[in-house]
Formats: sequence, structure tokens, C-alpha cells
Amino acid sequence: MKKWILAAGLCCNVALADVAVIVNPNNSDALDKDSISRIFLNKAKAFPSGIKAEPVALDEGQSATDEFNSKVLNKTAAQLTAFWSKLVFTGKGQPPKALASDAEVISAVAANPGAIGYVDAAAVNDSVRVVATF
Repeated sequence: MKKWILAAGLCCNVALADVAVIVNPNNSDALDKDSISRIFLNKAKAFPSGIKAEPVALDEGQSATDEFNSKVLNKTAAQLTAFWSKLVFTGKGQPPKALASDAEVISAVAANPGAIGYVDAAAVNDSVRVVATF
């Protein structure tokens, strides 16, 4: 009984971090979950203002990536792999550029007016603008 309670306690103490979707501070577009998902799934190529969207992701296996994929894209890592394999094979798209850390994503988004990315919400600084948190 004690082992079960300990296991349940460990399971329930796992807190998932919020994920912030960020854009360049010069991008004033308002984006909802659907708009963000469409950009990251190559279904929309531009922001509502017409600026070309350039999505930037975190590498697979990071907690923010898993949260973003689940909460925003409604897909598992395996589903996304299959999705992108099909698009790449048919020549209809490439997955977003993946970077190794929150700091790299923030730097890339801050340097590019058309960039959009996601990071752990705790990592956000004033060099980018948060458009949504999940």
C-alpha cells in the first residue's frame, strides 16, 4: 500500500510548464490557437498582416515541445513524424527549423520579424512578444 501511495504521489507531483508562443516584438498580429497551429503545420504561410511566417521549434524530447505538440497541435511526436514525413516525401513542405534551447529560439525570433516560436514561459524575456500561453 505504501508503494502505491508513493507512486501516486510522484505521478501527481509532475508539473507541466506553461508554453509561451512568441513572435518578434515588431509583429503586432493577434493569433489564436488555430492560427498558431496552422502556421506550425504548414497550412498557413503568413501572418494575418501578410508577413511571411517562419516557425521555429525546439528539438524533440523537450518538455516544452511535448506540451506544445499536445496542447496546440493536438498531435503526439509519432503523429508529427508521420505528418512531416508525408509532406516532405510529396514535396509539399518542410518541418519548422528545430533549435536546441529556449535561448536559441528566443534569439532567432528576436532577430527575425517573420519568426514565430515557442519556449518554456519562464524563459521569456523582453526581446520577444508573447502572443499566447498554453
